[in-house]
Amino acid sequence: MYTFSSKLKTFSFVLMLLGAIGIGVGFFNAPKNIEEAQKMIEAENHGGHGETTHENASENHEMPAVQKATKHVEEKAHETHTGTLHDTTALAAVIEKEANQPADAKVTTVAAPVEAAHEQHATSSHKTHEADAHAEHEKHLEHQFHQLQNKPWAALYVACLFIMLISLGALAFYAIQQVAQAGWSPVLFRVMQGITAYLPVGSVIFFILLVVLALTVPLHYNHLFIWMDEDVVKADKIIAAKSGYLNVPFWLIRAAIFLIGWNLYRYYSRKNCLAQDESNDNTFYKKNFKLSAAFLVFFIVTESIMSWDWIMSIDPHWFSTLFGWYVFASFFVSGITTIAMVTLYLKSKGYLEYVNTSHIHDLAKFMFGISVFWTYLWFSQFMLIWYANIPEEVTYFITRIEDYNLPFFGMVVMNFVFPILILINTDFKRLTWVLVMAGTIILLGHYVDFFNMIMPSAVGDQWFIGIPEIGSLLFFIGLFLYVVFNALTKSPLLPKRNPFIEESKHFHY
Repeated sequence: MYTFSSKLKTFSFVLMLLGAIGIGVGFFNAPKNIEEAQKMIEAENHGGHGETTHENASENHEMPAVQKATKHVEEKAHETHTGTLHDTTALAAVIEKEANQPADAKVTTVAAPVEAAHEQHATSSHKTHEADAHAEHEKHLEHQFHQLQNKPWAALYVACLFIMLISLGALAFYAIQQVAQAGWSPVLFRVMQGITAYLPVGSVIFFILLVVLALTVPLHYNHLFIWMDEDVVKADKIIAAKSGYLNVPFWLIRAAIFLIGWNLYRYYSRKNCLAQDESNDNTFYKKNFKLSAAFLVFFIVTESIMSWDWIMSIDPHWFSTLFGWYVFASFFVSGITTIAMVTLYLKSKGYLEYVNTSHIHDLAKFMFGISVFWTYLWFSQFMLIWYANIPEEVTYFITRIEDYNLPFFGMVVMNFVFPILILINTDFKRLTWVLVMAGTIILLGHYVDFFNMIMPSAVGDQWFIGIPEIGSLLFFIGLFLYVVFNALTKSPLLPKRNPFIEESKHFHY
């Protein structure tokens, strides 16, 4: 039986405490009104950018108001010809009225009204332009205020979702082993079950977060899911057309079905596995086989819908038919990597006596293979959308390349280049320090992947990995460590009566 060490338990509590403080600081520092948001933006832009803006403002101030207005009128007249038509009509009227006057008088009389007409029209257009510019500026400030408001919510959401999906990825891997009747992996089943023990806890927290988001969007405390705002739906025909699917009650019902279904499989599969240890036949093993096969069908459907509901709908204008597979590959490899990391930790503490380097090697092969699979899906989605160059699709990548250049391309290095260079070597797959290093990079890389999927639509270019992001991640990592390692103490680490346990004990590659 595994004993939860006091040091690890204390470490998990420290992480949760630091994380909770970081989350609180994030919400406390979020702007409460547009004025606070404007001050935050001005403080952030203070420096070189501010000097440039001041210089441009000085140049505009030196230009006479009438000259600026006239220039604007001339540009608009060139585009629509309305200004030209207005002035020509005025000129014709004056010429007709003054036809019998002397030549000098005619010139003076004609020129004065035309200049007055020009000046009056320019002044009027200038005021209209100023009013439009002011309205546009206020609208832009409000948009930035909403983005800054979203920051702590989005940071909490990314960390909560990512850590929960790690346990779901481990659960899917466990189900695949059951259906495949794999002979190498039964000695790792208790590790997998320990990691999936976080799923019920993570699911409850995540569902509460979804409910809170649904309640606070109409109150304008956040705008993470803009389709929840009735004013946005009324003003946006595209979002309004999707309201039959994207509406809060149906959205929450779907979430409840997904989470309950996944947790029911997790509960009954573990129950059958423990019952098999005390059984004289393989009845419970066969039940698990059938249950796992049904779960995988349910999982692959609900996982795709989940990715649309919980990630893609943050930007309800954009869609990708490959997105469900892409999200799956990201959290699936994270789940496998976590299995490897926990196994190595337990092995270093003297547990899992039957786990050998061949088991570790196989886990590393899955880490390598699914990393390549993730890269294939990332490139397929990127290349097809970029090559087709359809505006409503390509804007997804333009935003990330322009505003998230470092994390966007950095995650490709962390999730593909690094695993390829390190894990392609067979000998490296058996070295603990190499796998710990590779696993840490992969997990951080896929957190950044989820960050890239969610943050651009939630906070735009107002992103920064700061206190709320780090605090949220620390809190859920601490909670994950506590729940997982506490669950490992509840049952023996070796399944006794699994039909393939002897094969797994003596597995060598």
